[in-house]
Amino acid sequence: MKRFAFIIALTVVILSGCDRSGRGHLTGVQNRPDPHYSDPPGMVYIPMGSFTMGPSDQDIAYSQNAISKTVSMPAFYMDETEITNNQYRQFVYWVRDSLAHTLLSAIDDDHLIMEDRYGMPLDPPMINWDQRIRWDGEEERDILSELYLPEHERFFRRREIDSRKLIYRYHIIDLNRAARRTERDTPRGDLVKEYETPVYPDTLAWIHDFTYSYNEPMTKMYFWHPTYDHYPVVGVNWMQARAFSIWRTQYLNNYLTSRGRPFAMDFSLPSEAQWEYAARGGLELNPYPWGGPYIRNVDGCFLANYKPLRGRYTDDGGLYTVIVGHYPPNDYGLYDMAGNVSEWTRNAYDESYYVFGHDLNLDFQYEADPDDPPSMKRKVVRGGSWKDVGYFLQVSTRAYEYQDTAKSYIGFRTVQMYPGRSREDGRGASNVY
Repeated sequence: MKRFAFIIALTVVILSGCDRSGRGHLTGVQNRPDPHYSDPPGMVYIPMGSFTMGPSDQDIAYSQNAISKTVSMPAFYMDETEITNNQYRQFVYWVRDSLAHTLLSAIDDDHLIMEDRYGMPLDPPMINWDQRIRWDGEEERDILSELYLPEHERFFRRREIDSRKLIYRYHIIDLNRAARRTERDTPRGDLVKEYETPVYPDTLAWIHDFTYSYNEPMTKMYFWHPTYDHYPVVGVNWMQARAFSIWRTQYLNNYLTSRGRPFAMDFSLPSEAQWEYAARGGLELNPYPWGGPYIRNVDGCFLANYKPLRGRYTDDGGLYTVIVGHYPPNDYGLYDMAGNVSEWTRNAYDESYYVFGHDLNLDFQYEADPDDPPSMKRKVVRGGSWKDVGYFLQVSTRAYEYQDTAKSYIGFRTVQMYPGRSREDGRGASNVY
């Protein structure tokens, strides 16, 4: 018995002697991934700070919902321009190809990944993006015919994808519900919401937004012609813009996972406070992104694409939208924060939002469920557009549209929170992406 106890004691001493990681002290988990977070391509870093949100001058007509409030914001990234037609088209093509891969898996299992790397079955299976789609293959052509317009709906017998079939399916965890004390015992599966969103822009918005105006060429060509590749995407409703941001997050995270790297922070539509903070460019109490109080520079040139004079809409350099980044950026390096297209934010619109909103990262999110009250389906749009007068170009001006409406003058851009205090904290490490 004593010999057995001696062996155990000796084993403990040996094992403890081999542990040189922290000599028995608290050291945390070692060999963690590189903490440095590199700047996402095409996005601008917005440092943390505080600003006065709201009008820079008294606005008697809108005194109820146009008040000033000091708000503090953490650091985040924002797209330097609006999302363009070509960028949004990547999303549309991804949805199209995912549907094609799923259909082709009926004749070729190589289009789907049925098991993970440990041999465990995947339910549902993952798409094998490395497998090439043969759109003109004899057998594939028959299988993929489901994605195309039927014969009786074709124009000049052109074989075109049926845009009504392009539906993106995704899930969201209802964190607000999960955080409520009454919901803490709710099964996790009940907190996961599933959505289905058609992704193709409403190109007819160019016609139904303007009566007795010849906008048919824009309807036919704006989203597809290469000339408009770097113009802001329009005809996208709030639901589609949110779906794009969720897809963008998963698209990046799938790549990072394949390289054994940690997830990136989520992309999302900016909150109303984030949008205004970024639009001001660090300039306090100024009406426009470039400062103010004028919309022309010292040479008399307009500083944004908007509706400058009655009937003389081309005096600012554009009749409709113009290529992104055409006008000078603000001091953060952001383009088109005034004019060109108005932009969706993730907030529901409320007249007294500034009154009840918190001064810490002010936000007012609301999920887009079918049973939402009508007032919560009003989403804030900011920035003014090519068809608006100068008042809507002010960084503090608030407007709204219903989340299921698509307009020829509303686009969007996305933001991504920075994971930490400042990007200067992790300088010197290797890049994540």
